[in-house]
Amino acid sequence: MRKFNIRKVLDGLTAGSASASQQQPPPAQPQHPSGNREPEIQETLQSEHFQLCKTVRHGFPYQPSALAFDPVQKILAVGTQTGALRLFGRPGVECYCQHDSGAAVIQLQFLINEGALVSALADDTLHLWNLRQKRPAILHSLKFCRERVTFCHLPFQSKWLYVGTERGNIHIVNVESFTLSGYVIMWNKAIELSSKSHPGPVVHISDNPMDEGKLLIGFESGTVALWDLKSKKADYRYTYDEAIHSVAWHHEGKQFICSHSDGTLTIWNVRSPAKPVQTITPHGKQLKDGKKPEPCKPILKVEFKTTRSGEPFIILSGGLSYDTVGRRPCLTVMHGKSTAVLEMDYSIVDFLTLCETPYPNDFQEPYAVVVLLEKDLVLIDLAQNGYPIFENPYPLSIHESPVTCCEYFADCPVDLIPALYSVGARQKRQGYSKKEWPISGGNWGLGAQSYPEIIITGHADGSVKFWDASAITLQVLYKLKTSKVFEKSRNKDDRPSTDIVDEDPYAIQIISWCPESRMLCIAGVSAHVIIYRFSKQEVITEVIPMLEVRLLYEINDMETPESEQPPPLSTPVGGSNPIPPQSHPSTSSSSSDGLRDNVPCLKVKNSPLKQSPGYQTELVIQLVWVGGEPPQQITSLAVNSSYGLVVFGNCNGIAMVDYLQKTVLLNLGTIELYGSNDPYRREPRSPRKSRQPSGAGLCDITEGTVIPEDRCKSPTSGSSSPHNSDDEQKMNNFIEKVKTKSRKFSKMVASDIAKMSRKLSLPTDLKPDLDVKDNSFSRSRSSSVTSIDKESREAISALHFCETYTRKADSAPCPCLWVGTTLGTVLVIALNLPPGGEQRLLQPVIVSPSGTILRLKGAILRMAFLDATGCLIPPAYEPWKEHNVPEEKDEKEKLKKRRPVSVSPSSSQEISENQYAVICSEKQAKVITLPSQNCAYKQNITETSFVLRGDIVTLSNSICLACFCANGHIMTFSLPSLRPLLDVYYLPLTNMRIARTFCFTNNGQALYLVSPTEIQRLTYSQETCENLQEMLGELFTPVETPEAPNRGFFKGLFGGGAQSLDREELFGESSSGKASRSLAQHIPGPGGIEGVKGAASGVVGELARARLALDERGQKLSDLEERTAAMLSSADSFSKHAHEMMLKYKDKKWYQF
Repeated sequence: MRKFNIRKVLDGLTAGSASASQQQPPPAQPQHPSGNREPEIQETLQSEHFQLCKTVRHGFPYQPSALAFDPVQKILAVGTQTGALRLFGRPGVECYCQHDSGAAVIQLQFLINEGALVSALADDTLHLWNLRQKRPAILHSLKFCRERVTFCHLPFQSKWLYVGTERGNIHIVNVESFTLSGYVIMWNKAIELSSKSHPGPVVHISDNPMDEGKLLIGFESGTVALWDLKSKKADYRYTYDEAIHSVAWHHEGKQFICSHSDGTLTIWNVRSPAKPVQTITPHGKQLKDGKKPEPCKPILKVEFKTTRSGEPFIILSGGLSYDTVGRRPCLTVMHGKSTAVLEMDYSIVDFLTLCETPYPNDFQEPYAVVVLLEKDLVLIDLAQNGYPIFENPYPLSIHESPVTCCEYFADCPVDLIPALYSVGARQKRQGYSKKEWPISGGNWGLGAQSYPEIIITGHADGSVKFWDASAITLQVLYKLKTSKVFEKSRNKDDRPSTDIVDEDPYAIQIISWCPESRMLCIAGVSAHVIIYRFSKQEVITEVIPMLEVRLLYEINDMETPESEQPPPLSTPVGGSNPIPPQSHPSTSSSSSDGLRDNVPCLKVKNSPLKQSPGYQTELVIQLVWVGGEPPQQITSLAVNSSYGLVVFGNCNGIAMVDYLQKTVLLNLGTIELYGSNDPYRREPRSPRKSRQPSGAGLCDITEGTVIPEDRCKSPTSGSSSPHNSDDEQKMNNFIEKVKTKSRKFSKMVASDIAKMSRKLSLPTDLKPDLDVKDNSFSRSRSSSVTSIDKESREAISALHFCETYTRKADSAPCPCLWVGTTLGTVLVIALNLPPGGEQRLLQPVIVSPSGTILRLKGAILRMAFLDATGCLIPPAYEPWKEHNVPEEKDEKEKLKKRRPVSVSPSSSQEISENQYAVICSEKQAKVITLPSQNCAYKQNITETSFVLRGDIVTLSNSICLACFCANGHIMTFSLPSLRPLLDVYYLPLTNMRIARTFCFTNNGQALYLVSPTEIQRLTYSQETCENLQEMLGELFTPVETPEAPNRGFFKGLFGGGAQSLDREELFGESSSGKASRSLAQHIPGPGGIEGVKGAASGVVGELARARLALDERGQKLSDLEERTAAMLSSADSFSKHAHEMMLKYKDKKWYQF
């Protein structure tokens, strides 16, 4: 996870608001290359290849507030508190829309089987959405000006929408024209003298299932009125002394049920308004002596559903007794004499019962309940015993634990997704309903993209999830729990060493993954790194391999160890002292003055670990406490399967580990990487600790220096460094004692500041109560640990393994590591790898700084390499192969297998051919020719803001640099010449979540976490934007509306059965007149006839096209009529003017004009 400096984030925000007001700034001009050479490489990417647009949004709708279901189309709609609308059909058919106002959605109503939806918002607007197009659009809006909307009801197959308000009145809207009828039900008429006070807002409206002319109106105070629409008066009024939350009808229209704020349900006979037939307190304790049961929590919603063959279902949410403190929210299903209480993981927002029929006057036959929770969507099967839940096929579990980082890989090897799916299939839970998922509407789009895409998310609980993201869908493939290798602390006394973070000690910060070799490496918040191999075989690891590394920062005395003991003589490498590899966690816990020392933050399990097929632990590396200071969090990470190396860095320094030999190869403070070339004046405030004399140390190696081989050998070579003498150690220990006392006070201050900064450096979602400004402090936690200035805490910010030229004089490329720092420096470390086969496991890897130093403005973010033709040189990798196979087979292949061929084209190049290094920092990008190290091209990306993410990606068989800035701009540049190709203001950095999760990948794809629960995908490719319409699924499909229930002979003869009502006659303008203009304002939506055009595709195409043609023809005819009339009137006025002029000038001579 990248860290952010508060000043930079604030600059980014102000720059974002400035650029939003001034439109986007002109792109920075590329500087002339130093040699004024014209680009020799033909660049194919042009500005017209780029276009930015959102594609799809995945995940659970954040802060849901409303729910609706179309029982014929089988589509579910969810509205949110931020005005978003999510529509779900069959698995793979999803859609996201947004109300421009951003007001909360309070209610949704489908026009059943019409391909339309009405949304009611908290800002008192109603919107009609057209769902017959792939991207739904608003056809009409109506804004209420004088009253607040509280409840809406649209009867099945009616075009008149009842709208209840806070004042207790009911208005009627024609959903075709979205205009108000003159018919209004006033609250005082509805209740008349039944109550002395105002009955409160309308909380319920529904028509009697058997008589559409009778409207049941529920007021919050507890009054219910049955209104006769024809006679415009109330037939009955029902009063109860507890507030009403919801009302539901029995399908025969003779009874209804109300839920109340004291946890009771009252069942009323329509014709007996005096008192309820029955009062039930589902969760109340029945008291003796016939007293009323104790009051319970409010029943927020009740549904009353009937079945032909048995007892009706009464389903309700809430209503638990007050003494059930800490009990989880519940849905209660009452069926006959049985009552089932279903506990939910989160609070219930709303629920709906799914029934076989859309007709309210027929037996309902409920088969499932959709429960919308605060952070989940649950479907309960009512037809099976025990009410099991359906397995949810939508990708709604992204936020199961808060997402702390993510990576996106497009165009992966084709065998990866099946491999991950096969190991992930074993992780599925059992006990789900056997039935098909009931939300099955819509049709899939035609996926034009055929390449595999994978998204990896890292989470706060240490889990890593792999998702199949191919063809704009999302499906979880496999979940890895990285915390399995650590001991869980059972109580608080047991967790002194995890206090680098107060909670979530396993949270993932950085993911490094090689898709070809399937090697995975993660860095966690407790300064731990775990390397994983992929295997299809189950193994039991007797002892988890682990290393502990002591990375310390030498310049400032506050950070140095207090140890009175000399460090171990057998230091594997010069520089800071790594602890020798050990198979069990170290127990040395403190130095002489009681400060914690040489202890990792987490304790690795020392019992055998069963590892299922999938990702299996290869090695655990932990940074340890140094003299009472916790290890600093890791800021960069890279793994290379071809070299068998992993490297990571933080604000103290860099460490490289050979994961095949399980040894530490390199452990250096950042300053020591520079050697004598350090461009910054950093004066130590204390004498150096006991270690090798600097003469032989890595810090003084320059390009021409001969490196003593033993200095850089891995510990397996067996020779310890011979440079430390006893006298030197004694001398240094004496100096340490002298210094110890004077440092104690400063150390106390430092540790206090460190504790503060640790609280601030957690990801946003892990500390929800911190605002953006607080979180932005975490950009440079290193600088907050001590009071030293920024220069002295230079962190490692980018790492890249490659096969290239390390020095100017090099005649051939060789394996090396490029290191970028937060001060804009790039350093190169040469790698000398032993030959393949068994030798690779026996001989040491030799690591030596090359002396090459390059400089850019701002922290280094990304590095990549191009060959002489401008093609990307990927890092070398070893193709994946199953390593858990018997040794005999393995032996023969070992010789062939080891020392893999680098995939870089450089190995076949002529010596004269050069490469290009592409380096992107927070401020600029440079292209440097190798081996000459001349700057060929340079582009200042931003002056006022800074780049949050830069990626070198492939697009249309070419490559480019894609950047996302803190001021909200997305830019792309050609390579190698860094010509600006795209610069679009997209979104400002409003929170650290976007900064932490934004990533670009190949083929013009990008994503970020738009909310704690949702991933937003976007494309910057013109081709994908053009194909998007085809790829999106269709929500609306032509379906026959089921037949109405049969009335039966006797009911028809004696007037029983459902009574229909001519609403047009009642509510139309002719009978009810016009509504007051000041009451509501009609706003035409953008999705008019253009929106319908989008619907004219697929199965419904011909019908829609015919209807569209008729509409357009009608529209054109009326336009023509209007134009003809306009032409007639203009001709008429012209003739009038001409006649007047003639009269005026008739008798004048020409010279009088």
